[in-house]
Amino acid sequence: MTTLDQRTSHAIRPFTVNFREETIDDLRRRLATTRWPTPELVADRSQGVQLATMRALGQYWRHDYDMRRVQARLNRLPQFTTEIDGVDIHFVHVRSRHRDALPLIMTHGWPGSVIELLDTVGPLTDPTAYGGSAEDAFHLVLPSLPGYGFSAEPAEVGWDLVRTARAWAELMRRLGYDRYVAQGGDVGAGVTDAMGRLGPRGLAGIHTNLLVPALNDPSALPDDTEEEQAALAAIKVFQTSGNGYFVEMATRPETIGYALLDSPAALAAWMIDHDTDAYYKIAGAFVGGTPSGNLTRDNVLDDITTYWLTGTGASTARSYWEAYGPDAPAAGRPPLPDPRVPVGFSTFPGEIWRTPRSWAEKAYPTLNYFGVAQRGGHFAAWEEPELFAAQVRAAFRPLR
Repeated sequence: MTTLDQRTSHAIRPFTVNFREETIDDLRRRLATTRWPTPELVADRSQGVQLATMRALGQYWRHDYDMRRVQARLNRLPQFTTEIDGVDIHFVHVRSRHRDALPLIMTHGWPGSVIELLDTVGPLTDPTAYGGSAEDAFHLVLPSLPGYGFSAEPAEVGWDLVRTARAWAELMRRLGYDRYVAQGGDVGAGVTDAMGRLGPRGLAGIHTNLLVPALNDPSALPDDTEEEQAALAAIKVFQTSGNGYFVEMATRPETIGYALLDSPAALAAWMIDHDTDAYYKIAGAFVGGTPSGNLTRDNVLDDITTYWLTGTGASTARSYWEAYGPDAPAAGRPPLPDPRVPVGFSTFPGEIWRTPRSWAEKAYPTLNYFGVAQRGGHFAAWEEPELFAAQVRAAFRPLR
């Protein structure tokens, strides 16, 4: 690669979302011709997403939802792309108006996207407008994971959590941040955990709201107290009856990808069937009209619509094969060392399991913050953006 080629590939380019009208028209046509299954034979979600929920979601999506709403929301924020390791990475980059703001790179998960983080932008970059202090401000970088949303799909295998973590470190270097912190939930917690273990130059600390080591190997964690036993039991329930999506995407992502790219109803059902707490909150927004916090009908459909209009259902599923599949390139890699940087962790009551402090301390010897939130679940930043932002501020306050 010549010097000119390198400069071109490393360039940071402004980005604007512009969905084609024919793509939106096609979405409406497909919604109108959805083939619905017969109703489930049980009164709960034990057979999957309930027909009443999906009919209400489909009706609202087709007739009442503004298909260009997500485009407008994103285009109000500074967006960019840059090529890293052969993949064009999309990111939102909002600099705070406050002096001495701390740079923060924050990573979404699945079935999320940068959409789930948008309502944290204000509280994190301008805390004084939300009852906080200017000293708690962040310069915020929100990248789209490879193959998600507006980031390009990898054209080769190997884009696991560690490779993404290295890419994020390169992104922060290109943006000129020589000292920064990182945060993540769901898949983003895996990327952030890997960043902490890699310890790239400039990384001052990390914070997550999903304890990745507990998901990887719960048997290695203490099980003496009632709280610890309850957490283990919750993980067992998830692994035996709640993680069908996880197994399918980690082993056969291409198979489910056909449905996710061909039917918007299938995509929506697949995306909202993540965990019990989140499912019933989303179902309540569509069937009962009672959203939980920020999980409104429009906000949920912003995320689903992003997946559909960008055609990334299959590539997002493929990311699970890369990160967690038994045949993934990283499957035989030796484990990374414990993080050498300070680690913060926050537990939310609606999470798949409630992490005891003892687990966080066991998983992270450098733990320096443990927060217990009063509301919120697995998608904490999406559901309770201000409460989530308060946890992030508290976690990183000692590192300023």
